[in-house]
Amino acid sequence: MHMHEFQAKEILASHEIEIPRGRVTDSAADAERIARRYGCDRFVVKAQVLSGDRESAGGVRFAATPEGVRQTADAMLGRVLVTPQTGPAGEKVRWVYVEEALDPVRRFYVAVNLDRASGTLVMLASAAGGSDLEARTRHEPGLIKRITLSIENGEATGDFKELAHGIGLTGDVADEAVRLFARLGRIAVRLDATLVEINPLALTDDGRLVALDAKATVDDNAMQRHPAFATMRSAFQMESGDPEELGADRHQLNYQRLDGDIGLVANGAGLALATLDMVADAGGKAANFMDIRTTASSLDVAYGLELLLSSPKVKVILVNVHGGGMQRCDTIAEAIGIAMRRAKSPKPLIVRMAGNNADFARTRLESSGIRFNEGIDMQDAVKQAVAIARRDAA
Repeated sequence: MHMHEFQAKEILASHEIEIPRGRVTDSAADAERIARRYGCDRFVVKAQVLSGDRESAGGVRFAATPEGVRQTADAMLGRVLVTPQTGPAGEKVRWVYVEEALDPVRRFYVAVNLDRASGTLVMLASAAGGSDLEARTRHEPGLIKRITLSIENGEATGDFKELAHGIGLTGDVADEAVRLFARLGRIAVRLDATLVEINPLALTDDGRLVALDAKATVDDNAMQRHPAFATMRSAFQMESGDPEELGADRHQLNYQRLDGDIGLVANGAGLALATLDMVADAGGKAANFMDIRTTASSLDVAYGLELLLSSPKVKVILVNVHGGGMQRCDTIAEAIGIAMRRAKSPKPLIVRMAGNNADFARTRLESSGIRFNEGIDMQDAVKQAVAIARRDAA
């Protein structure tokens, strides 16, 4: 689950990490009222979209007066913001964050990130915070310092003092940075976060460290431990993304649309990625990525199949599943039957199943009257799907 800036900042503030005064709204008139209440010398109005590089796309703008805040918010709200991370479709701005604008003496970068290769949390920090950090690191590889964190009694520990010195901090500011690093690590552990990022982290002229922008991502697999986040996602994130992808998420599917014509269904991210690679190697193009979570029911899987059956781009559907202890092949077979019976115009179906209840699942499909071609193995199933897609494209 990706959090909007204002949500991530609320979490930082609850762990005693300082943020500027700010509030989110979906109304330009309310944005003006917020600005009048704060009475700052200068304000910043930020589009709340799940994307970085907002400033270059006009999603972060400054205003000197409450009237200017209102005009800026009015221009942003309802607009589709296009950034390199949103893709050409962009994302509609439904909320803006009105915030006190600070003029920092220095800008830093700090983040806690899950290193998936090692399965450990790492802390990253740099003396060169700001939107151009990623571009600068390509020319200055040592710009970002890194330490590995250990988890002890629910706290993330590491050599925070050395990291603070590594980005040029000394004295009282270094001591404050050490405390901030510890709090950021604690947030990552307690939230089951894969990323908690502050960029930039501002050093003010009176020696304070203030988070000017923030991101946070919580591991979807840990959502059962954070029921409040599920409510948060329903209220905010689900209104701002791709309706198909968000609907699939509610049905226990990891789903993403692609630009091909072969619809894919697999259980397990590794198997799904391997299937994508095999389709590409065989000269085909996938219409989607779909990973069925172990918690998905047959009705959940049927929802995913119906997305593919209703897509005009999809010419053939390839089901490649391996039954395990929690996700049996007959569950997938039941889903196929439900989706195909509901479909207004069934599409060619290639099925390869192995593992738990695979034979029973095949029998169930055959007895239900569902027409399908069976793949002897993964390679055969992929070849059949690519051949059908090419034939229909000709």
